[in-house]
Amino acid sequence: MESRKANLLNAYERGFIDRFTTKTSHYPPELIINTKDENVLSPMLDALESCQSFEISVAFITEGGIASLKTVLHELNQRGVRGKIITSTYLNFNKPKVFKELLKIPNIDVHITQQVGFHAKGYVFDKKDYSVMFIGSSNLTDAALKKNYEYNLKLTSLDNGEVIQHFRLQFELLWKDSTLLSEEWIKSYEQTYLENKPDEKVLQLIETKKPYRYDNFNLEEITPNLMQEEALRSLEELRLSGEKRGLVISATGTGKTYLSAFDVRNFNPSRVLFIAHREQILMKSLNDYRNLIGGDPSDFGIYSGSKKDIDAKYMFATVQTFSKESHLEQFPKHAFDYIVMDEAHRSSANSYTKIINYFEPKFLLGMTATPERTDNNEIFGLFDFNIAYEIRLQKALEAEILSPFHYFGVTDYIVNGETVSDTSSMNELLDQERIQHIIDKLHYYSHAGEEVRGLMFVSNREEAHKLSELLNQKGYKTRALTGMDSQEERQEAVVMLEANKLDYLITVDIFNEGVDIPSVNQVVMLRQTESSIIFVQQLGRGLRKHVDKEFLTVIDFIGNYKNNYLIPVALTGDKSFNKDSLRKDVVGGSLITGESTINFERIAQDRIFKSISKVSLDTLANLKKLYHYTKNKLGQIPTLVELYKDQDAMNPMLVLNKYDHYVQFLTKIKEETVPLTNGQDRILTYISKEIVDGKRVTEILLLKKLLNGPVNKSEFQRDMKEHNYYMTNETLRSIIRMFTLEFYTQQKRKKYKYPLIEVDGEKIYVTKEFRSSLKDEYFRKQVDDLLELGLLQSKNYDQTVQLTINEKYSRTDVCRILNWEKDESSTMYGYKTKHNTTPIFVNYNKKDDIDESVRYDDRFLDSHVFQWYTRKGTDLDSKINKEIIEKHEHDATDIHLFVKRDDDEGVYHYYMGEVSIDMSSTENASIGLSEDKHKVAKMNFILENPVDYNMYRFIDGEK
Repeated sequence: MESRKANLLNAYERGFIDRFTTKTSHYPPELIINTKDENVLSPMLDALESCQSFEISVAFITEGGIASLKTVLHELNQRGVRGKIITSTYLNFNKPKVFKELLKIPNIDVHITQQVGFHAKGYVFDKKDYSVMFIGSSNLTDAALKKNYEYNLKLTSLDNGEVIQHFRLQFELLWKDSTLLSEEWIKSYEQTYLENKPDEKVLQLIETKKPYRYDNFNLEEITPNLMQEEALRSLEELRLSGEKRGLVISATGTGKTYLSAFDVRNFNPSRVLFIAHREQILMKSLNDYRNLIGGDPSDFGIYSGSKKDIDAKYMFATVQTFSKESHLEQFPKHAFDYIVMDEAHRSSANSYTKIINYFEPKFLLGMTATPERTDNNEIFGLFDFNIAYEIRLQKALEAEILSPFHYFGVTDYIVNGETVSDTSSMNELLDQERIQHIIDKLHYYSHAGEEVRGLMFVSNREEAHKLSELLNQKGYKTRALTGMDSQEERQEAVVMLEANKLDYLITVDIFNEGVDIPSVNQVVMLRQTESSIIFVQQLGRGLRKHVDKEFLTVIDFIGNYKNNYLIPVALTGDKSFNKDSLRKDVVGGSLITGESTINFERIAQDRIFKSISKVSLDTLANLKKLYHYTKNKLGQIPTLVELYKDQDAMNPMLVLNKYDHYVQFLTKIKEETVPLTNGQDRILTYISKEIVDGKRVTEILLLKKLLNGPVNKSEFQRDMKEHNYYMTNETLRSIIRMFTLEFYTQQKRKKYKYPLIEVDGEKIYVTKEFRSSLKDEYFRKQVDDLLELGLLQSKNYDQTVQLTINEKYSRTDVCRILNWEKDESSTMYGYKTKHNTTPIFVNYNKKDDIDESVRYDDRFLDSHVFQWYTRKGTDLDSKINKEIIEKHEHDATDIHLFVKRDDDEGVYHYYMGEVSIDMSSTENASIGLSEDKHKVAKMNFILENPVDYNMYRFIDGEK
């Protein structure tokens, strides 16, 4: 207790008196606001999930605010942790549904105060002998926790602190003088609420939500949204450049049909043809066009198997009917000035290509949310490789074009330690206890609004029908829909869902695309994730905005599926296929833009981690598939830079990490390449392996200058400093030793063989071998491509300093960037002092089977303090440790801390920044079993920059 008291005193000194103090200071006070890089919700969840009880006092609560906490509250309930919430009916802001949702959560007690003008916003999370408080401006609403500009002070107090005692006293007074939430109270409040419904303007002022835009069809009201405006400008520029075809890639729900209608209105064609694969889509599209463009209703017509408005100015045709020669040949080739191909990823099918090849319009527009569905088909070539505009899920959420969503990755049913997997039988999937488990989760995670309008996706037709029967027996109103049902039956079911005559439509894949049900407020996934594309398509069924829907609830039942790794790929759009990055995406649920959240129950999260660990993401087959997507998009072999810039392509570093260089990969997949000489092969390998990562941009810039002639050392240094890049005499010497290969081990010198440069006094030249190779045009293009990629990669790092916090480095990287003369990574053994620098490498989560003698308890004590143990068999009197401490006391060495989460991250560690030693914390200790103890030294490091929340959560979360 005394130690914690001292640390808190130091923390308040850091927070309110001197931020540069080097004292160990646990839990300093922090001002928390919602920005692009941080939000109120993240640290609040961190405090909530590790508490032993909690008290929340807030005036306003929304369903989305409750949803943001539900997964953590579920985990707390599993541990028997309870909490209390006091809220109010002030301004009648809190809807009756909010109180119903609160009543569903078994481990919270809720009271409603009638305190006049109640406007409190306080959160207290009680630990063992201290509490964490959030006091400020954030109500328990999704907007306040993640989006609104809010000020909140995070404070830590021991139990005897005056502020915390005052809070508890006031809380208890309110608690005793307030009403217990109950079903009877809610019924009474519902009547009061209906009679005194709050003003919408007041609600918007509190929540700062944008009003729903397309809830009516007054022509004066319908205007392009931000993304549509950008796309319309891009389409116009495309036509002005002489192009006659263009493709728009736009996430589901972002208004592709309206975009095409806006562009048609701008183009003002004599006649328009709109092609889709379902009549249901045509009817919706026809109505949208008619509402926007206006004119005589007879100008708009359908051409399908059942109806043929052959003279319509705006013709909406099914591809199945219109592609038949007997129908096509009724029309001249120039009959339509403007043709729209909806769901353009289908365009490579014969029926679509027949129409495209037959007509000669002034402009052909393709629209799709998922061009990746084409596999290796030439969709992009059909539109002359002109991508007019591209907007994906993350960008659409940021622009608030789509409904926000709360995703819950929940644990599928477990019995006798076994759960649903890839091989589960139908009996296991439809087990009565699993059905009840599904119902319990649907009830707990719920939906926005009073009535559920849900879509359930299952694995096969039999499961859809039997699950529907079982849920209907439980009192739900559901209907199974499969590919065996007609369009009329599907449309009838959709109408019933929208009219609240059905709670759920249960389907396999027929609703992945081409179905528009904006009122859907819950999507349930009861199947493994087969592909990230299908996942996003199914998610997209509920992302359209609707006047009755504040957000979408997504409930994903996660079993032991081998493809679970695709879930973070789909949710975050992370196409790097880097395992470490995917794990961070799972832990960092706040990575989704705006009010949306990603939440995983603990067991479900573990299943995804296991899937990530087991899967091979850089197989040749996978790389080849990703590569061909970009090749087809461009119509040619893509460069590394083009792969990097394509947001849907693979990260080119996947190729360069696995193969010696890009040409080697292209040869592997049987692309046409030019044979390389031995020298060219080794030089490309060197640049690919040692320079292109961009961790030190000055290396790349020196090499680029050298390609055009000799470089003067002093002039180069001056130029780098003028651009504010980190550059010293030692830096330049280090770069030279790299390019001459003197820095590297004997093994690497043998591998690379040919130095790139030679130095004569003040001048640096490329070597004869390199200069000769550069005369080859193909080789020169490969080098230029690598260096341009390196410049793009370098933007991930702060080039004004040596090392960038939160970025990853290997031991070899660190030796090089800290300007060591040699690569001494093989003899670093966790840490080493050299050239006035001491890099320290920590493997945070040791494996269970590791020897007890090296199972150190290295860990973050909080965001500012890291507890570190020295090498086995050394203590404070050991030469290596004495040198670190003594040099540090005399400012003669800089200590750099690098941490990796576990061995799955390979050779790379995250850079945590420079640290100082808290000299009062240094002590001798011992580790290992009682019969085999080993001496070590223990000390605390004070981080110069506190570790940010998401990194802290990622590294420390599993310990």
